[in-house]
Amino acid sequence: MEPFHSAEGIVAPLDQTDVDTDMIIPAAFLKRVERTGFGDFLFYAKRFKADGTPEPNFLLNQPRFKNANVLVAGRNFGCGSSREHAPWALQQYGFKAVIAPSFADIFNNNCAQIGLLTVALPEERVREILDASNAREGYQLHIDLERQEVTDPFGHVDHFEIDAFKKHCLLNGLDAVGLTLRHEADIARYESRRRSWLPAFS
Repeated sequence: MEPFHSAEGIVAPLDQTDVDTDMIIPAAFLKRVERTGFGDFLFYAKRFKADGTPEPNFLLNQPRFKNANVLVAGRNFGCGSSREHAPWALQQYGFKAVIAPSFADIFNNNCAQIGLLTVALPEERVREILDASNAREGYQLHIDLERQEVTDPFGHVDHFEIDAFKKHCLLNGLDAVGLTLRHEADIARYESRRRSWLPAFS
């Protein structure tokens, strides 16, 4: 995956708590065998009417949020099933980071595995960000992972906590495969000495 150092962009305010993975991407779109193209189906039931035409009142269909790459939402974001497709859909739509007061654990871990940053901030501060992004067109945030800071153009600076190992992996673009490949030389040495009659995996 690509290393994550920082993100800066327009905020999309999803003023809703308990956003589950089925809302993020409905189960009807999980039959795809590819791991790409899920951004087209992000929040599908919210973005589109029953006849497939865009729902104009949904925030992602509003011109002012068209190029948003930071999603801000209420507490318990990503609850529900453990589907990996939810982080894929968010990232493939164009979001670099999601800010909320809290996240479902499995969703949070799935995001880290693909380089999508999740930032937990106090609920009252998230409320302020939601209000600001609704009131000010083009409201932006800058997220610095190294400093663990979220800043806006009006002088607000928020510090966020993140697990040290997760931070290391994000900064260095290391998913589970990448972490394993860091030991490729050791694995090769072991395999070269392994007895030939033992099972081989490829």
